Amino acid sequence: MTVSETHRAIEAVWRIEAARLIAGLARLVQDVGLAEELAQDALVIALEKWPETGVPPNPGAWLMSTAKHRAIDQLRRKERLARKQQEIGRDLEQRQHAEIEVDDGPDFGDDLLRLVFTACHPVLSTEARVALALRVLCGLTTKEIARAFLVPEPTIAQRIVRAKKTLARKQIPFEAPSGDELSERLPAVLEVVYLIFNEGYTATAGADWMRTELCDDALRLGRILAGLVPAEPEVHGLVALLEIQASRAAARTGPTGEPVLLLEQDRTRWDQLLIRRGLAALERAEAIGAPPGPYQLQAAIAACHARARTADETDWARIARTYEQLSEVMPSPVVELNRAVAVSMAFGPEHGLHLVDQLVAEGSLSGYHLLPSVRGDLLVKLDRPAEARAEFERAAELTANTRERDLLLKRAENCG
Repeated sequence: MTVSETHRAIEAVWRIEAARLIAGLARLVQDVGLAEELAQDALVIALEKWPETGVPPNPGAWLMSTAKHRAIDQLRRKERLARKQQEIGRDLEQRQHAEIEVDDGPDFGDDLLRLVFTACHPVLSTEARVALALRVLCGLTTKEIARAFLVPEPTIAQRIVRAKKTLARKQIPFEAPSGDELSERLPAVLEVVYLIFNEGYTATAGADWMRTELCDDALRLGRILAGLVPAEPEVHGLVALLEIQASRAAARTGPTGEPVLLLEQDRTRWDQLLIRRGLAALERAEAIGAPPGPYQLQAAIAACHARARTADETDWARIARTYEQLSEVMPSPVVELNRAVAVSMAFGPEHGLHLVDQLVAEGSLSGYHLLPSVRGDLLVKLDRPAEARAEFERAAELTANTRERDLLLKRAENCG
């Protein structure tokens, strides 16, 4: 194996094992920041040694063992961690020669659950949770996170550093909540996964319509979470939503990367395996029997699209009713805008335009590019091209995504 091939192998191993490695180390040292540093140290050693010795048969166990040795050395060097050295170092020394199966250890699930809830702790801002989760749970570099969200790299680095310091300063324990506390904190975790996926599914800004690597990372986190807390219906609801949305990825862009809208997509390109997985996750959520939450309801809407073999077969009346349910459990002008689209498809564009005009008058979405975009689409259907053109042009001014801007300007031009 060449050096470059070994480096690619190391990168793949790191992407797979990073979260589990950090989770196991954080349980031992009770510090997420220190655990990540130890894991990174092990990665550097792997980059130095593996090109000469080859990738070991169990690379995850090799990284964990190396990181534990580093932990012992560091704990011995730091006087301020003398007590931890006695408590943790003794345990580490007893285990350092044992074979460590990273995938199958009895504490693996608990460790990862603790890491998820620690990285997404409500004491952190939403931006900090997203950055820290992408770093420690998805293994992305600071540069990759910055590029994904079009934020300067130093800004992301500061967010991550501040997040770690906040967790340490607030003495947030490395533990997974249970009972009522788990239910209270779970929405913060689900929100992070949802935000990561949405940024990948439709990029806020930049030259790419999608960032599929973010979708993949969010979906992986959601699947892990569903395995760790299987009794929570909203976790299955979120996974169902992400699986079904991700199934459309290949059909959402054209030959040159241009956006392809839902009703114009080639549905034969939708990934049927992901759709089946999504529908199964939705069934699991429904089988629990709790009143549906926002993620389960959004998944039910996505399922309506997934079950329709053609755009004309879509059950828009059912989608409109589900959006009405969603607006009751999660009141939001964006939900109302989506409901307006469903109402227009089910009952006519004039009914949808009435709802959209109410949102325009209300004003909370004045800077949201999809409001004039939807209004322009409805005006086209009502044969009011001049007004529609103005709406599409306004939407193009509001979006920061280059691909979306081009699409909107093209739609404006088509209004003639």
